[in-house]
Amino acid sequence: MNGFESILSNIWILIFFFLVLMPKIQQWALYRARRRELTRLAKRRGANVITLIHREETISFLGIPISRYIDIDDSEEVLRAIRLTPKDTPLDIILHTPGGIALAATQIAFALKGHPGKKTVTIPHYAMSGGTLIALAADAIMMDPNAVLGPVDPQLGDQQRLYPASSILKVVEQKKIDEIEDRTLILAEESRKAIRQMKDTVRQLIGDKYPEEKTEEIVEDLVSGKYTHDFPITAEEACRLLGDCVEAELPKEVYSLMGLYRMETRPRRPSVEFVPVTPIRRNG
Repeated sequence: MNGFESILSNIWILIFFFLVLMPKIQQWALYRARRRELTRLAKRRGANVITLIHREETISFLGIPISRYIDIDDSEEVLRAIRLTPKDTPLDIILHTPGGIALAATQIAFALKGHPGKKTVTIPHYAMSGGTLIALAADAIMMDPNAVLGPVDPQLGDQQRLYPASSILKVVEQKKIDEIEDRTLILAEESRKAIRQMKDTVRQLIGDKYPEEKTEEIVEDLVSGKYTHDFPITAEEACRLLGDCVEAELPKEVYSLMGLYRMETRPRRPSVEFVPVTPIRRNG
């Protein structure tokens, strides 16, 4: 009987280690698969490829959803990846994001624009808000025919709720000054600054690509509050607005790679990865 209990105890120990180690093994296998696809895509494109991909995740124990977005951690990692890319090497960024912190997205956008090699942003599904701001910094935007961009109009508020800066200004314009709370007046002043600053940012990102009149058209469409913040700008509309820099097709490797970024049950995973591949140049 003691022997049987010993065997049973060993079995339970094995099961315990299996349950503990299996998620780690799966995680490692998924990581390796992503690295292989990134390397394959980098060689095909002759570029260093960076991913900036956010999906909703859940905590496995409690099942609580966690929304991911562009944050300072992402900007630090992307800026590092850009710095490590040789100046004459093309740079591709695969974007899949609802947006995020304006400061982080702006840092990434200007770092991308400053890279001397050709910059391409690839959008398999959507790159809203801050994601669109990053896309504007690229020399070329590659979109799935069903992918979308979004407006980059500033949103202001508090931890409970955000409001479009343009809508806050509308309230101030339509009500008498003595009917408006001090908080709303403060938000209105901040809204004016935020809209002006974002317009200047977009001008800096695209001003060398378009004539002044076209630049102002793009700025007004994306920043002024013409659309709701989650309005989907389709690939067709993006081509109309941004011109020949938009290509409505993607390499097949991008779709294979996206399949490896399915929702996981970890509270945190790196959303930025890159493989520093220097392309082999062939003479002739």
